[in-house]
Amino acid sequence: MRNVAIVGAGMTPFDEHFELGIKDLLPMAYADAVAHVDKGIDKVSIEAAWFGELMTTDGYPAGILADTLDLTGIPVTRVENACATGNDAIRNGTLAIASGLYDVVLVLGADKVRETATNKTFWEWAALTRDNAWDYPLGLVAPANFALHVARYLHESPATREHMAMVAVKNHFHALTNPKAQLRYEITVEKALAAPTVVDPFGLYDCTPQSDGAAAVILAGEDVVDNYTDRPVWIRGVGLGMDRVMHQHKNDMTTFPPTVRAARAAMSMAGIMPRDIHVAEVHDCFTGVELISYEDLGFANRFEAHKLIEAGDTYVGGSIPVNPSGGLKAKGHPPGATGVAQCYELFNQLRGEAENQVDGARWALAHNIGGPTAVSAVTILSNTKG
Repeated sequence: MRNVAIVGAGMTPFDEHFELGIKDLLPMAYADAVAHVDKGIDKVSIEAAWFGELMTTDGYPAGILADTLDLTGIPVTRVENACATGNDAIRNGTLAIASGLYDVVLVLGADKVRETATNKTFWEWAALTRDNAWDYPLGLVAPANFALHVARYLHESPATREHMAMVAVKNHFHALTNPKAQLRYEITVEKALAAPTVVDPFGLYDCTPQSDGAAAVILAGEDVVDNYTDRPVWIRGVGLGMDRVMHQHKNDMTTFPPTVRAARAAMSMAGIMPRDIHVAEVHDCFTGVELISYEDLGFANRFEAHKLIEAGDTYVGGSIPVNPSGGLKAKGHPPGATGVAQCYELFNQLRGEAENQVDGARWALAHNIGGPTAVSAVTILSNTKG
């Protein structure tokens, strides 16, 4: 299999883009990615595209991308894998190049959540399993769904709601320097703890905002990388993990097995261990999910995630900076774009060009989980080919 690199990456600001549709956001992200290809790239060089999206209401997603970007002469595939969509789309593009099928491909993710009706965002998805599930009639949409895990985690571990608030404070602080983040303001632990309850144990500041946006990466095989850049960011590992969808079949609510499986696969492919990671973008759709993910990704021992946030280790400048972009919590979370935007941030980190730069970063990890808690995707990046 060939080595694969990101040679360009871009994204729109994540925000409430009421004035913009998907057909506006896609070319914005694509143009930004092209602008970050050091030696330039012609559209004719792109041989295939993958489009990650969940909630677009404008019709046929793959056709929209092909038509909007004038890429109707190449194969375009739509990827949908819950909140793991973005990194899974990158995984698909990576494997296509690694196999030798293509030399250069585009991966683009986008969604408009802010103006999507609630019955489209949550209930129609939940209704797909209503005949065989107990969670649909109980109203276990995303916040309540993840709350079951986090409530049990708080019960069994030393972590508290204060530790969750610390995660929110950190990610808001990181977002201050990110011009493309949605929530660019600081909060305090006290403010987070005093916020209205969404569903116990989540307050308002424990939850990601509804976001619109798009992100894109351009991938190339090792034998053509030099045509586009002298500073590639190599995709060293990709992993996808699965679990049962229904909660009554889960053996342990304090961990996400898909994350463990995806991380193990990606790190094995890269030939590294968790301790080798210098910076990570972790799926913090809810603050407690970030804490659990520290353990599932191998950054902390079982039930010791709280120690990392207490010590400031996951801030930029700490031993394992997590979400220097602001994360989903403060940067925003249009699901189809989220994983691609994580890799945009890490592309800049590994080239030394990030707004909130981690000094000396050589290995990076991007992580999504969703489904609900049934799928996870992990991507390992490095500025060395190996």
